[in-house]
Amino acid sequence: MKPVIRYATPEDMPSVLSLIKELAVFEKEPDAVDVTVDVLLEEGFGDNPKFTCFVAEMDQEIVGMALVYYRFSTWKGKALHLEDLVVREEMRGKGIGEALYRRVMEFALEQDAKRVNWVVLDWNKGAVKFYERSGAEIDKRWWQVAMSQEQVKAYLKGKE
Repeated sequence: MKPVIRYATPEDMPSVLSLIKELAVFEKEPDAVDVTVDVLLEEGFGDNPKFTCFVAEMDQEIVGMALVYYRFSTWKGKALHLEDLVVREEMRGKGIGEALYRRVMEFALEQDAKRVNWVVLDWNKGAVKFYERSGAEIDKRWWQVAMSQEQVKAYLKGKE
């Protein structure tokens, strides 16, 4: 049985948040999720949506999701960033992740994105192998850099 891949609706956000939390546990960061259903609703379905989300359904149950948003590359132009792609643990290995991944790539072409970017943890060997098989280039020369809101505040306070 093939999954149904569709755009997420506001009603799907509790299931999407559940998947986000499941991914955080998988990535060994179980307490890292601060986002709420209300934030997902406001940021994804307001006047200026910040992201697009796809969900995968099996037997009318949401079992996976992929969340993307636009970036701009000074080298390439319009780009798409795949923030998260997750499938419920008990549903993995059934082609659901690949169906979501394919839909993201189709969406990128539909939107005329010149590139799709995402990050993968170095220890997630299954994902790394899948991405390599798909033709994606994993560039180990670039390091992901981030600052939390608290770190930004501390930095700016130190520059006053």
